[in-house]
Amino acid sequence: MSIPIATAPIKVACQGAGYFSQFHYASWASMSDVDLVGSCNRDITKARATGLPAYDDLAQMLAEATPDLLDIILPPAAHADSIRIALAAGVKALICQKPFCRNLAEAREMVALASDAGARIIVHENFRFQPWYRVMKQALDRGDVGEAQQLTFRLRPGDGQGPEAYLARQPYFQQMERFLVHETAVHWVDTFRYLLGDPTEIYADLRQVNPVIAGEDAGFILSQHPGGVRALFDGNRNLDHSADNHRRTMGEALLEGTKGSITLTGDGALHLRRFGAQDTTCLLGPDSWEGFGGNCVHHLQSHVISGLLGGGAFENEAASYLRVIEIEEAIYSSAETGRKMRLETQ
Repeated sequence: MSIPIATAPIKVACQGAGYFSQFHYASWASMSDVDLVGSCNRDITKARATGLPAYDDLAQMLAEATPDLLDIILPPAAHADSIRIALAAGVKALICQKPFCRNLAEAREMVALASDAGARIIVHENFRFQPWYRVMKQALDRGDVGEAQQLTFRLRPGDGQGPEAYLARQPYFQQMERFLVHETAVHWVDTFRYLLGDPTEIYADLRQVNPVIAGEDAGFILSQHPGGVRALFDGNRNLDHSADNHRRTMGEALLEGTKGSITLTGDGALHLRRFGAQDTTCLLGPDSWEGFGGNCVHHLQSHVISGLLGGGAFENEAASYLRVIEIEEAIYSSAETGRKMRLETQ
């Protein structure tokens, strides 16, 4: 029997009030089972702009607002300190943005600390919650494409050209020494796991195209999944794809199997073409959400609230998300050595 972890309304506090936090705050505010109790940011004017009780000291916010859940909406360098402060304050449920922590060792340490404190950390890895991937998973499970053989995603957000790349939205991108994979491709490492299962082998060829940034911004990642299925992540942040909003899907996908193929286009639509046919069937119409990624932030946060209230399992709990970081490390090792890396099965 499922045992609820919390009762409604769940008191939620947020740390971070930067660009991407707008999607978090809007989602929390729309939930009838949630009571937003505070916003913390080192620049308190940004916290005040949320309209919530504002703080520039996390420990003070936790002591005064006593939230049931802390949503950490900060870059990786700030995750560990925030988690330590929250655990010391007795917070038992946390959501933490991805990339989770600065490296694998730090992530493992945070998972161990949370376990010792009886707390749950869910990594805010939201792309698997985008509606097109949920429908694609349903189609896979139904056998719409028969035996899956290949999955390709072409990342083409078109936001990485020139000296001003990323500065208007997320300027710290320019300083990340590990960029394309650590910040962006991890979305598809996790999504490919969701769709196909954990990879058993991985090969990567990475490069830097825009010289103003510190890290890589283009490359290929080839992974092998159970049953011999291959997945290709073909990423280049300098190039674009056909879409009115390049941040909706951030690119295009093609899932191919023995009985058909499914295409994802830049408008968020999915179409199934049966093997040998020319016409297609629409599995999911174009996305009409004006915000980010098919409202995936809200879908993830709703999933967490449902788990807290109903006692169900969480997708991407930090302990299981460590696998994504292990795969990321293997990707960088492959790119550095030019070798295919075999991944230990779990």
